[in-house]
Amino acid sequence: MAMRIPEDVIENVRSSVNIADVVGQYVQLKKSGKNLFGLCPFHEEKTPSFSVNEEKQIFHCFSCGRGGNVFKFLMELNNISFPEAVLQVADDANITIADEYKQTESSPVNSEFGQLIGLYEDAAKLYHHVLMNTQVGEEALDYLHKRGLDDDTINTFDIGFAPAEGLLKPFFEERQVDYQTLRSSGLFIENQDGQLRDRFSNRVMFTIRNASGKVIAFSGRLLHKDPDAPKYLNSPETKIFHKSDTLFNFDLARREIRKADAVILFEGFMDVIAAYSAGVKNGIASMGTSLTTDQIGILQRVTNTLYVSYDGDDAGQNATHRALSLISGQSNMDLGVVQMPEGLDPDEYLRKYDAEHFRAVYEGAKETPVGFALRYLARGRNLDNQSDQLTYLNEVLKIVAGVHSPVEQDLYLNQLVDRFGVDKASLKEQLADIRQTQTPTVVPGEQPATPLPSTPTPVKQIVREPTHLDRIERAERLLLHRMLIDQSVWLHVTANQDFHFVHDQYQTLFLMAQGFKQTHADVQIAAFLDYVNDDELQHTLIDITEQPSVDREDMTDVNDCMHIIMNQAPIEEQIRQKNIAMIEAKRLNNHDLQNQLTLELVNLYKQKQAMKNA
Repeated sequence: MAMRIPEDVIENVRSSVNIADVVGQYVQLKKSGKNLFGLCPFHEEKTPSFSVNEEKQIFHCFSCGRGGNVFKFLMELNNISFPEAVLQVADDANITIADEYKQTESSPVNSEFGQLIGLYEDAAKLYHHVLMNTQVGEEALDYLHKRGLDDDTINTFDIGFAPAEGLLKPFFEERQVDYQTLRSSGLFIENQDGQLRDRFSNRVMFTIRNASGKVIAFSGRLLHKDPDAPKYLNSPETKIFHKSDTLFNFDLARREIRKADAVILFEGFMDVIAAYSAGVKNGIASMGTSLTTDQIGILQRVTNTLYVSYDGDDAGQNATHRALSLISGQSNMDLGVVQMPEGLDPDEYLRKYDAEHFRAVYEGAKETPVGFALRYLARGRNLDNQSDQLTYLNEVLKIVAGVHSPVEQDLYLNQLVDRFGVDKASLKEQLADIRQTQTPTVVPGEQPATPLPSTPTPVKQIVREPTHLDRIERAERLLLHRMLIDQSVWLHVTANQDFHFVHDQYQTLFLMAQGFKQTHADVQIAAFLDYVNDDELQHTLIDITEQPSVDREDMTDVNDCMHIIMNQAPIEEQIRQKNIAMIEAKRLNNHDLQNQLTLELVNLYKQKQAMKNA
């Protein structure tokens, strides 16, 4: 079993990274005021409400309320444990962690999620071993080599082979894995008698990983054609795999996407792998025929630009048109198309030529959505025929009329002049007629025209105000905030031995801060969050620390808060209790008690008013 990671190691890992760098791998952040803002990765939104505070090294979503430090971000995003989050941050920062603190294969994993991840990790290792080191995997390995993949690439993507005879069932039974866990894993097919057999047989196995690099599913490709079986067989949906929010290669491509500020959408896994081996490493593929809303949301958080690079055949071109329509309708990303020459798909082009030619295509052969539409509409037409020419030009001009950039519009008109030898003035005249009498055709992937602002539009910050906070609780929050960020305020308050907070959550945070300060010179919120280690208290702490800072030398506001908490709060609590008793006295028709409570309430209200006037 892995040993508990010491606090000094955790602190070293945390202080060695900038939370913005880690979060920035998953969320596209933009500066607004003192903080960075982006689209929250934990819920769907169109206006950025997710904030990263570099000074405090914390994140906070003003909409859904999630918040914490860098470890909490990875824990919630990737559904991993605290030690796993520490190890992931350390790995990203190239910080060496001693082996005794790392999870080993024999270490118990308690959660069902962790158990399933463990099964898939072990299955991937077994399939990969069969492919690379056994005689039964030689044919599959030879197939991959002929497809242009070298051993390094095969190792990078954990490609494996599932032989005809089932290996997984006896492998896991020998390790005494629970039957119900195997049954729910998706790695097996259950017959009517409840017997399990391997789902994948005689297939090249492509490993599907989540954003943090954990194996969660497989896609198996038949090694030999079988009319009774699908060419590709994917893992079913499980508790760790949902195809609607999974992108093939996103774990490896994420950094490259951020670096290039662009992602390339390929049609198949082999295209992604071939591109990666050729040095084009910002490519991904969806788990089905088209991107889902969840997948588009994931990509939109990390980049502004997406290029579709599907096959060059008719099916691929139709799929490109559909993809542009789908993505443009659900995001505001800049879209484009990268088309392989000669109608080849990316994998075929790389095998026919070489990596240098392949990279050159992706560096210089990018089309706009309108440019693609002009080429797409020409398919199936005889453009040497005058009738087809006129039909094509009419359709194309409707599209060009929807382009809001005069320079871009002029570029397309010049292309039509060069191709058909028509007079540019005539094209412009017809274009003007279309704009006056018809609605321009909206091109998939082309953003509608909008007036350019004279100054950059600031990121809109959605602030979720705390609800149901009375005067006392507002004072408690302000005072605790001041105490945590200013040592002089801390000493001033704690000098009064009778002081305590009214509400349990603030008193608990106060007591925890006292314990934390015994081993720390000051309260750094990012470190204190790990010490708190309770979701509700962490959220409360984030809400408190995200209040605007008060920078003042005197203690007027501090004394006011203490007065409210220590003096006014007890009186208000007495008033509340007396009112409850009054309701009960009225219910019992006890007039003597009602009179007594009335006198006591009048007294308390006088004391309360006197305190306000003091």
